[in-house]
Amino acid sequence: MARRDLIDIDRIFHEAAVADYPRGREVFSRFPNAERIEVPSHWNIPALHGNEGSVEDWLHIKRSTLVLGVKKGLSMRPNGRSAHFIAPSTSNGCAMACAYCYVPRRKGFSNPISLFVNVDAVGAAITRHAAKQGSLPEPDQIDEAAWVYDLGENGDLSVDAMICDNVRDLVALFRGLPNAKGSFATKAVNRDLLAYDPQGRTRIRFSLMPARIARVVDVRTAPMPERIAAIDDFLAAGYEVHVNFSPVILYEGWEADWAALFDEIDGTISQAAKAQLKCEIIMLTHNAGLHDVNLGWHPKAEDLLWRPDIQEAKRSEGGGDNLRYRTGWKGKWLTRFKALLAERMPYCRVRYAF
Repeated sequence: MARRDLIDIDRIFHEAAVADYPRGREVFSRFPNAERIEVPSHWNIPALHGNEGSVEDWLHIKRSTLVLGVKKGLSMRPNGRSAHFIAPSTSNGCAMACAYCYVPRRKGFSNPISLFVNVDAVGAAITRHAAKQGSLPEPDQIDEAAWVYDLGENGDLSVDAMICDNVRDLVALFRGLPNAKGSFATKAVNRDLLAYDPQGRTRIRFSLMPARIARVVDVRTAPMPERIAAIDDFLAAGYEVHVNFSPVILYEGWEADWAALFDEIDGTISQAAKAQLKCEIIMLTHNAGLHDVNLGWHPKAEDLLWRPDIQEAKRSEGGGDNLRYRTGWKGKWLTRFKALLAERMPYCRVRYAF
């Protein structure tokens, strides 16, 4: 997808303080013709957040609207799965529109990218926190030698980098932290990142799934062959490159589709990429509220995502009504998935599966 097709900003909601920050002024100057609408908070925009009536404009809003704010909370959250810590987000929301994404449930439906202009404060908080950690005591499932900070929990940094230099600044930050790495997952291929010189201190995780399913649920994302082809280029540019098999969606014929994907990866990437490749496996979790909204803009996706015949309700920590594959069966399907991966890509170590 061309950059202009993914983002073409003509409206910017912003907190009043944004103009006080160099990054805020940079973004304003990049989109000089965009309408500017001052709002009390990036979390409080009735025209966007919670407005389920905007569902018919879902994709237009993703492409044309940007929110700018100042990040308030700068604490690190322990993780223990994909990373040791979740760093303060420099963004929230996304220009892409994956039908299973949990972020719209948390901030409001049709939410576009929200960028935080005080990236220097985020970087300073990470630096202080990493300094207190000292050395990683011993290798673990997350990394062999460094504390890993997830940088993109609520957005996609490859797309954020199309708008401003927040991601460039974060990659530069981790070059100077000898005991820490940054990490983020992506479904876009932004080749501008190849010039960021990460020097092995940033891990990029390309999210992958069978292409025919991605065409239904991974809306406005990079095609699967493009993501796979980028693995070697990003490795050569100095990134550590892993993959996320996420989400694993169950349907008739899923094993054959995943086997074909594994074969495509194996036949595309270099021996150097294979030697360092690790993965995460994440089974689908869906949500009742998101299901209802998806029926308004993309009901075809719900044929895959909403499967009460093989799913069970699970109350989330945030109080949402989530659905996951049934206990017992989920474990059996996950075991089958890992066996298939081991057969087709025995060099790909599973860092964690959930």
